[in-house]
Amino acid sequence: MVWLGYNFYLFVQAVSSVTKESISARPDAIDGFLPISGLMGTASWLKGAAGINSIHPAAVIIFVTVILVSLLLRRSFCSWICPVATISEIAWKGGFRFLRCNWCLPTWLDTALRGVKYLLMAMFVYFIVIAMSSDALLKFIQSDYHKIADVRLMNFFLHISPLAAIIILVLVALSFVLRNPFCRYLCPYGALLGLVATLSPLRVTRNSERCVSCGVCSKVCPTYIDVMHKTSVTSPECIACWRCISHCRFNEALSMRAFYRFVVPGIVFAVLVVMFFWGGSQIGKLSGHWHNSISIQEYVRLLGK
Repeated sequence: MVWLGYNFYLFVQAVSSVTKESISARPDAIDGFLPISGLMGTASWLKGAAGINSIHPAAVIIFVTVILVSLLLRRSFCSWICPVATISEIAWKGGFRFLRCNWCLPTWLDTALRGVKYLLMAMFVYFIVIAMSSDALLKFIQSDYHKIADVRLMNFFLHISPLAAIIILVLVALSFVLRNPFCRYLCPYGALLGLVATLSPLRVTRNSERCVSCGVCSKVCPTYIDVMHKTSVTSPECIACWRCISHCRFNEALSMRAFYRFVVPGIVFAVLVVMFFWGGSQIGKLSGHWHNSISIQEYVRLLGK
């Protein structure tokens, strides 16, 4: 992700330069940072648009791929691929190393705050999927504003406002003492994936006959699920991180099972996550829905405004 961002930065700098010499190709996978564009493109497609839009087609491909990965392999995107979750995980593990604990908010407050991400998700789904007509979606997708949504996002971080910087620093600081606060309380993307994941055939399953009720599984769960007292973990908060399974002190008391019967080994699960995610991008490339249709001359015009 860092490499993508760096190459995109070089592309924008070259397009914005006076000489316009040796402009490197735009890294199309940068559209992965535009989930709202992906949602809009998917909604427009489903509402009858002539195929996937050519402005940010990779955003749609990645968005649909992540949804399908969640449907098949639970919220594995959040724990195995998402860069924001990766940074947050590094932070709370570092905090645990120094403080020897991670804080837990009171149940009533934790429950209330978890509802925020679902409210944000509902807002995006309503205004984009339900309220906007097919024509309105298409008009916005083809607008100059949307064409350089990737550049606007980059500039947001390069020229960040004091308020935005304070909010990000507070979230980073909280990540040292709380486990994944942004993912748990604010991420609408994670909320959507969690709801989709409830339909997944995979579940963390506990063998009550083998379980010794040591409580380690519940203690290490980054989303505070009480795994020890569940026969099958169906919560949308489960991110399929395998921490409960890998920390289980009794062999096979916990396992990942498909349709409650078939055990899925960890290495197989990991390979499936990578292959499905990689496979989605390859399908997008082979079908011609990956590279955007914005010419260099158009970028020069848009960035010169």
